Amino acid sequence: MWRALAYLVLLAVAAFGAVWIADRPGTVTVVWNGYQIGTSLSLAIVGVIAAAIVLGIVWAIVRGVIGLPEALVRGSAERRRTKGLSALSRGMVAVGSGDPLAARRYAGDAERLLGTEPLTLLLKAQAAQISGDREGAERAFQAMADDPETRVLGLRGLFVEARRRDDEIAARAYASEAARLAPSVTWANDAMLEAHCADTDWTGALETVERRASLGLIDKQVARRQKAVLLTAIARDREAGEPEAATERVLQAVKLAPDLVPAACLAGRLLARRGDLKKAAKIVEAAWRANPHPDLAKVYLGLRTGDSVRDRLYRAETLARISSWDPEARLAVAQAGLDAKEFGRAREALKPLVADQPTARTCLMMAAIDEAEYGAQSGRAREWLSRAARAPRDPLWFADGAASQTWEPISPVTGQLDAFRWEAPPSALGAPTEQAARDDDAPHAPHEVPVLVPAKPPAPEKTPAPVADPVSAGMAAAALPVPASGSPKAIQTLPAGTRDIPAQDVDLAPRAGRSNI
Repeated sequence: MWRALAYLVLLAVAAFGAVWIADRPGTVTVVWNGYQIGTSLSLAIVGVIAAAIVLGIVWAIVRGVIGLPEALVRGSAERRRTKGLSALSRGMVAVGSGDPLAARRYAGDAERLLGTEPLTLLLKAQAAQISGDREGAERAFQAMADDPETRVLGLRGLFVEARRRDDEIAARAYASEAARLAPSVTWANDAMLEAHCADTDWTGALETVERRASLGLIDKQVARRQKAVLLTAIARDREAGEPEAATERVLQAVKLAPDLVPAACLAGRLLARRGDLKKAAKIVEAAWRANPHPDLAKVYLGLRTGDSVRDRLYRAETLARISSWDPEARLAVAQAGLDAKEFGRAREALKPLVADQPTARTCLMMAAIDEAEYGAQSGRAREWLSRAARAPRDPLWFADGAASQTWEPISPVTGQLDAFRWEAPPSALGAPTEQAARDDDAPHAPHEVPVLVPAKPPAPEKTPAPVADPVSAGMAAAALPVPASGSPKAIQTLPAGTRDIPAQDVDLAPRAGRSNI
């Protein structure tokens, strides 16, 4: 529309100029080299315009002849670039579809047509990777790392290759360099965090988490939780030698994650050791409300070491009221009642748990109560021990399929930070069926039952003893779940007839005490 309007305006201006010149006739005379040429003004103007057009055409022809070689070269380069981009595109498709032969062929064509451009090097490296040519891939990534524009991408490829050949030192060096050049690169920060955790360098890991949080690479809640876990790990390492520094760190952890059980337990112990019982009780109670846990009960009931067993029973009932009589609270009250020889109160606390498919800990607690009241050989105690052998298992700390009685900051399998969760064992680790339990109750030769212990140097094996009775064998089998296959945790075998019960099952709850600290 605008072009048509402009054309009409120019045409009108030209017509107006022609009419204006025609209305004002004149003569143009040219004298040159003894010749005199005279003509009208209109013809002179037309001649000048025609001469300009001819000169323009001549100049265009001359310019085209002069620039012909350059145009031919430019056209050839453009065709090569078009072919190279086509080869690059097809090579990427071949890599994505897993065709190593096509990927290598197109990578060679792209490199020949385009040269050592970043995408060409990337295609070459990926083609070498899917072809199994690790050395070729490393050469391509090294060439990318030598170019300032693709240095971080090259370091990423070198990091992956170093991991594949299990060279952790080189992998950490590449990740560290990438994090220095580009602090916002996610993979480099993750690798540095993993390296610090593997070295138990909790301070370095904490700095990495804070940097990731400041750059917005992780969610704020996740960052707070990870910082709390790392602060708890630092405080745990300093608990024995630097109690004041440990207390400061663990209080920061509790402030960031009040429901973190290990932090609350450690804070309660350190504050109680310092004499600040009210603050210790407040921290443990807050964590207990969010997540009732036997470790919290143990710390809470042991805050004041001089309390009597009856005072600790009162304090256990306080925990039970706080959590609306959670199963863990009932177990704590039962243990405190057992210690205080209040067998009726202990049974009353366990009554709802006994009525609804009791777990192994509940059965063992009932057995301990009956044994304390009626004797070790009482039929009721033996019956509860037999039920414990086939009862559902109680929760443990689990991380990536590995079970542990104690919490750790990182997973022993993958090294992931904050991987442990307090949960019941999978069904594969559950109790045996009724038929299997009846088979186990039959007299048989002594055998060894695998028991899970933390991943530390295994303790010396006990000398196998003859099975006193099949109930004792069932009790030993019910003590802890058998770890899943492939778990890296150490396995210690105990004789089937022994009465050794893991700390988790015997010390179910701390000693009872006064309800207010």
